[in-house]
Amino acid sequence: MNYEVVIGLEIHCQLATESKLFASDVNRFGDEPNTNISVLTLAHPGVLPKTNEKAVEYTVKMGLACGCKINQFTFFDRKNYFYADSPKGYQTSQDKFPICVGGGVKIRLREGKGFREHTIQLHQIHLEEDAGKSIHDLSKTETYLDYNRAGTPLIEIVSDPCISSGEEAGAYLNEVRRMVRYLGICDGNMEEGSMRADLNISLRPQGQEELGTKVEIKNMNSIRNLQRAVEFEIKRQTSMLDTNETIIQETRKFNADNGETYGMRVKETMNDYRYFPEPDLAPIQLSDEYLANIKASIPALPETLFFKFVNVYGLSPEHAATLIEDKEWADYYEATIQFTDEKQLTAKWIISIVRGYLSDNKLTLDGFTVTPERLASIINLVAAKKVSSTAATQQLLPLVIENPDKPAETLANEYQLIQQSDSGTLQVLIDEVLSRNASKVTAYKKGKKGLLGMFVGQVIQASKGAADPQKVNELLIKSLQ
Repeated sequence: MNYEVVIGLEIHCQLATESKLFASDVNRFGDEPNTNISVLTLAHPGVLPKTNEKAVEYTVKMGLACGCKINQFTFFDRKNYFYADSPKGYQTSQDKFPICVGGGVKIRLREGKGFREHTIQLHQIHLEEDAGKSIHDLSKTETYLDYNRAGTPLIEIVSDPCISSGEEAGAYLNEVRRMVRYLGICDGNMEEGSMRADLNISLRPQGQEELGTKVEIKNMNSIRNLQRAVEFEIKRQTSMLDTNETIIQETRKFNADNGETYGMRVKETMNDYRYFPEPDLAPIQLSDEYLANIKASIPALPETLFFKFVNVYGLSPEHAATLIEDKEWADYYEATIQFTDEKQLTAKWIISIVRGYLSDNKLTLDGFTVTPERLASIINLVAAKKVSSTAATQQLLPLVIENPDKPAETLANEYQLIQQSDSGTLQVLIDEVLSRNASKVTAYKKGKKGLLGMFVGQVIQASKGAADPQKVNELLIKSLQ
């Protein structure tokens, strides 16, 4: 039997606020265990929490970016369950009135030589606190608890069950990570756990409307592992359905070493959590002016930039998709084209040459000392055919990096990188190369036209890279004829 895959994701993003959601304790990753805690974080009797306004602002910002309806009246609820890493014995979350409802996230999937666009519909985005961290690998007999993370503000982005493949799920998770980074509300670091996803997946026979029994795989911490978990679950559930085995609603965990999932516990239902309004926190009322101010602060997002780069700047979809992958690269590109009209050449330079240089030298864009204006000056020299692309890449760019106070054109002149296009000068070099290669000239005239490239290369080498390749090619053909 053929089955339809139905996937929903719950993506958790730790918000990059300075303090926790309901306490003034520092919200910071990597500190010594149990140093960013207080009586509020540890839920001592008699303490009263207070909502972090910046966390509410960041939640609204994400909701507006996703086109959600914003609930202007909202409040927190108690989600009752006990784990050792939750010191209160319950989680302060949202149930009936999440801050953001509906909306969607547009994803782009490669299809042939182009892209296919698809929108993942959202159910809601709500604000809640994170739990602490259980540490199991320090002892064979004991579990240690670090409460530094407890109380960290967290948004949970809940999709509808509308994702149909691991590819779609991975693209959606990647787009959300990109969005929160553009908005500056979360660093999106899945390795450190500041962004993670719970995968809900079920199968149903093709054509059936009723959803199958879903299982949840907790805490997926990479896009690749998310896709691997989807692949395994499709095989596992297909095999069970084919043999009439019963799939139970349960929480499972993914083993990255063997690519398999395994059961942890039977999945709770909503009633098990016994939600009720949080009595210690005041409701939140958001004004029209408040929402308008946040909306005005939202920067251009990846989808907007993709459209702009392709339709306004004339870039290929592949180049546009690469540039918008990271906000700092998109910003650097837009800053560079303020100083040059060569929008497509600039994209090629940044994607291939600048990124290649940084990779070779183990640097990030923050460590790249060439300003957008200085990079544009190199690109303008190449576009004007004053400096060859090879000379600009291999010689001029390193010189510009080493000499931050000298203009690129000055350096090109000092180091004789300006292309020679004078016919008389180039003809002397061409005559010398042809006279040294008399046998190859004869072979060329007998039909080995591929030798032309060798002649061009030798002329350019003789000019120390300064010869204009196009002019050399033109003069060589005349000489050989």
